[in-house]
Amino acid sequence: MEVLIDNQQTSLELDTKKLQTKMEQVLRESGCDESTIVSTIIVDAGKMADLNFRYRGKSGPTNVLSFSQAEAGQITADPNLLGDVVICSDRVISDSEELNYTHEEMLLYLAIHGILHLVGYTHESQLDASEMEQRVETIFNKLMDS
Repeated sequence: MEVLIDNQQTSLELDTKKLQTKMEQVLRESGCDESTIVSTIIVDAGKMADLNFRYRGKSGPTNVLSFSQAEAGQITADPNLLGDVVICSDRVISDSEELNYTHEEMLLYLAIHGILHLVGYTHESQLDASEMEQRVETIFNKLMDS
């Protein structure tokens, strides 16, 4: 497993090594092969709003976006690259306050959500959303207990 982290923001203090280790655990929990690679980018609200509008046609910053290489039919230099997870640091801060999580917990929660999108989970229907939420919670609780 390899998780690459590109921290492009300054509003949230990150322990990138710890995040990397936790995300590798999420990949294992999701049944990914040991050769799997995920790119993670932490951005500010402005950059996330740009990405959200460009790729989803929605205004404002969302908390996490996932870009699956397999789903997009992309040919990459490395066939083990699962995709990219982009997390908005400003939303980590605001969501954590709203939901009474620490910043670290919220960041992990969003990373799990993003990775589950990469491995095929969606929330297009109520059933899919419920399944995905349950899987996020299960992995989150397991990792917070470890």
